[in-house]
Amino acid sequence: MHKYIPYGRQDVSDEDISEAVRVLRSDYLTQGPEVPKFEENICEYVNSKYAYAVNSATSALHISCLALEVGKDDIVWTSANTFVASANCALYCGADIDFIDIDKKTNNICIEELSKKLQHAKKNNKLPKVIIPVHLGGNSCDMKSISKLSKLYNFKIIEDASHSIGASYDNSKVGSCKYSDITVFSFHPVKIITTCEGGVAITNDAKIAKKLDLFRTHGITKDFAEMRTAAHGPWYYEQLCLGLNYRMTEIQATIGRSQLKRVDDFVSKRNALATIYDAEISKEYFEFSSLNDLSYSSYHLYVIKLKAIFDRKDHRLFFEYLRDQNIGVNIHYIPVHFHPYYKKLGFNVGDFPNAENYYHRAISIPLFYGLEEEEQLYVIDKVNNYFK
Repeated sequence: MHKYIPYGRQDVSDEDISEAVRVLRSDYLTQGPEVPKFEENICEYVNSKYAYAVNSATSALHISCLALEVGKDDIVWTSANTFVASANCALYCGADIDFIDIDKKTNNICIEELSKKLQHAKKNNKLPKVIIPVHLGGNSCDMKSISKLSKLYNFKIIEDASHSIGASYDNSKVGSCKYSDITVFSFHPVKIITTCEGGVAITNDAKIAKKLDLFRTHGITKDFAEMRTAAHGPWYYEQLCLGLNYRMTEIQATIGRSQLKRVDDFVSKRNALATIYDAEISKEYFEFSSLNDLSYSSYHLYVIKLKAIFDRKDHRLFFEYLRDQNIGVNIHYIPVHFHPYYKKLGFNVGDFPNAENYYHRAISIPLFYGLEEEEQLYVIDKVNNYFK
């Protein structure tokens, strides 16, 4: 039996470990200099103005909704094919959530479906306040088209780029917020770079930036210029809103700073591995996700889809076969509206047929920086020979 090959795995270097130890021996484990430095490094890398590191991408999505003043009676839309956090963040704020079906080729938000849904929503006075496009697997959504629609229908945009640090779109790094109000990255261990857990919210808007900063730290400010009353002394701080404790630790930030130095190498290797899969995996049995024409993917995921000739039984049996071969495949994702909690909100099977069709045919196979040639060849062999 071959050793277990996960679908994703972090790559932690000796330098990452050394940096973490350095911080552990320093004066600050939290609220020190490393988090601001990490935020500066992120801004420099993606060419943005402001970045606020937090303890998870879920937290980053939450404070992003809060910063855009999402609340009761508001509506937020996101992709029907995503992790639940992309939708939960709206519910945390008391807003309603709805979904947009996906494009059959890119597996991202379908622009045609989005346009139709917006036209219908305008007639019924139910336009969204915020739309959260999800860059599945590191492949950017059609952000130019979404941005044009945002100006026509007056909604804000949060890019859920949890999969996408190191990716580019329209000659700019994802995270530049060229076509959005806020962009969110994830630093979970299976993502492109890791801080163990962690995330960041990025913006170019100074007003949004202040709100992001407040909401991640209890709603508290130490900036005398922002205070409502005269300071009692140099120790003074004020709570201006109901914020949360979503801070990132110094240890996480220094690991992130160290990892960020290698992000382009990580993404380049992932693209090289994806090119091999593109060439070697059978076109007879499988379909592949198409990249957006303007996109350079970070390839967080490599997804193969069984052709339509196969049914759900084949999908499950194939998945179980690969797991039995010690290949740690996974599914990204169960459509959000399938979950019992969302069914209680009124969603039903059949609401978003493209996302559902994708779910019943898609499997994510191993793709990560440390994937060895022999391991990839083993995966290709087992994938190609199953249906033969």
